[in-house]
Amino acid sequence: MKNINVLPSICYGGDYNPEQWPEEVWYEDAQLMQKAGVNLVSVGIFSWAKIEPQAGIFDFEWLDKVINILYDHGVHVNLSTATASTPAWFVRIYPDSLPVDENGTRLSFGSRQHYCPNHPHLIKHIKKLVRAIAEHYKDHPALKMWHVNNEYACHVSRCYCENCAQAFRKWLKKRYHTIDELNERWGTNFWGQRYNDWDEINPPRKTPTFVNPSQELDYYRFMNDSIFNLFLAEKEILRELTPDIPISTNFMASFKPLNYFQWAEEVDIVTWDSYPDPREGLPVNHAMMNDLMRSLRQGQPFLLMEQVTSHVNWRDINVPKPPGVMRLWSYATIGRGADGIMFFQWRQSRAGAEKFHGAMVSHSGDEHSRVYREVKELGHELSQLDGLVGARIKAEVAILFDWENWWAVELASKPHNKLSYIAIVEHYYRELYKRNIAVDFARPGDDLSKYKVVIAPLLYMIKEREDENLHRFVKNGGTLLMSFFSGIVDENDKVHLGGYPALLRDILGLCVEEFVPIAEGQSNLLQVGGETFECTTWADMIRLEGAQALAVYGEDWYAGHPAVTVHHFGQGKSVYIGTHPESRFVGQLLEKVLAEHHITPPLEVPAKVEVQRRYTENEEYLIIVNHNGHDVQLTLPKDRNYQNVLSGERLHGVKLTVKGIDVVVLKEDKN
Repeated sequence: MKNINVLPSICYGGDYNPEQWPEEVWYEDAQLMQKAGVNLVSVGIFSWAKIEPQAGIFDFEWLDKVINILYDHGVHVNLSTATASTPAWFVRIYPDSLPVDENGTRLSFGSRQHYCPNHPHLIKHIKKLVRAIAEHYKDHPALKMWHVNNEYACHVSRCYCENCAQAFRKWLKKRYHTIDELNERWGTNFWGQRYNDWDEINPPRKTPTFVNPSQELDYYRFMNDSIFNLFLAEKEILRELTPDIPISTNFMASFKPLNYFQWAEEVDIVTWDSYPDPREGLPVNHAMMNDLMRSLRQGQPFLLMEQVTSHVNWRDINVPKPPGVMRLWSYATIGRGADGIMFFQWRQSRAGAEKFHGAMVSHSGDEHSRVYREVKELGHELSQLDGLVGARIKAEVAILFDWENWWAVELASKPHNKLSYIAIVEHYYRELYKRNIAVDFARPGDDLSKYKVVIAPLLYMIKEREDENLHRFVKNGGTLLMSFFSGIVDENDKVHLGGYPALLRDILGLCVEEFVPIAEGQSNLLQVGGETFECTTWADMIRLEGAQALAVYGEDWYAGHPAVTVHHFGQGKSVYIGTHPESRFVGQLLEKVLAEHHITPPLEVPAKVEVQRRYTENEEYLIIVNHNGHDVQLTLPKDRNYQNVLSGERLHGVKLTVKGIDVVVLKEDKN
């Protein structure tokens, strides 16, 4: 998949909300942006009520002024379609456009994202608005990108109103064709839930006890598709009127309701919003989400559309990023494939729910403040990294990630109802992160041939032909690491019969006869030779069918039973981990597997130092990020020449000092 470059340089800027300020501030903002090296801002995200103050009456005069001022100061726009919140006049005309929760309560106007995605008049008004905006600005030289809506489903990911009920029935008819097929796929003979007519089916509203999990799973799919259709309707108009302008919408970290692999197929460039908590220290989840976002479009560089300069406003305690950390995390994002760093927002709001959310310009408006100084310094530095635009990452390790599996594994009525898919995935990712091993994320049905190692954490759902894909990967020489509670159900959450995991028993060389969830606060032991490790959460009772035990349980009634196994299949092998081992065990296991495939990091570095390698057609870059508060010394390869991009210094086979809370960007000097 080819790269889409919004600008020929690293994009730098943030959300700009000029409608919150008088006109004289617009000129001041543009001047401050110019000083800070800002080249792109997102404009108009919550401007529907300002652009269309009455139904069918559009006012672009104020926005024309803003965009012209920005362009005159060298700032381009990522122009929003302004559909993130419906205006008060729309809600007054269509009060039933407000969403309904599972308890039947209709939500009220006065916040944001207060719409039902299946309301028939919503899509009509959205299309009129988007067409008006696109026709007005299609030829403006400042326009470099379209920002569709904003953080879809962030606050209302599900609606249960009658409009949604009717749309759900249509969606089900298209998926299953006949009511008999639906009954079979949903297993409705259980608890007498059989349907004889489509009109008998409702959304999974509040029920006396567990909802049918197959119905619940399909409602996840339906609501994802309903919201996705809103995006597609806008995209169709924008593509028609501005065929050469990239189109995107901002994704979010660890966001469960929307299948971003599906969405990424329809955006031109992935953009996402990231707000790691400074209290948590090393931002491993932030790194993991960067890798996931890069993977959504097969390695195409992405943009970080939102981060905060200092502190957010919506946590219990909103700790600011200490000096230097905003810069540090920005470079960590670039190291993992970003071609742009953006913020929410440019100027700190004076009113509203986010007035204490940090910004590039604070309430003081003082360009000598710590935050603005850091913003300005970063902007000037990033202007030296234009050669990085479009650079990619080459990974030999992939982690399988599937949104539908996420939805299914966390539905209620499981042997263990506190399983966190993201937490299990991160448990394996963390050990690769600590070792600076490049990681892609892939779906179970994707082409895995370019990887040497594939990790499948908690792959509860195996859909049609995905088992064949995993067989092919192992048979052709790959190593598959699979965790507990994997290969259990099909796409409708119906159990694959024939002993767990039925479709994968041959490549794993085992049968799981029984699940033993481990209570919170309790643990067991793994015994590997003379070494002992802790394990928690889950224990599979494994019967070997050709596999060999790498570790056995050390305690309880299943002491001595296999816990971790290895099995050779074709030219490759599979490792099955039937419990949740401590990180030390996972790290040692991965080190052995990586060594077998000669997978190594770009540099050997101390703990808490990130190193990622990005490639262009002719150049190679190393982005080194030192999260430690102290200096570290690194040894560069003797057979390579580098140039420090930020300082200009040339380096060859020397000791490199990276200061505490600092970064170094090296470009290999081929000459």
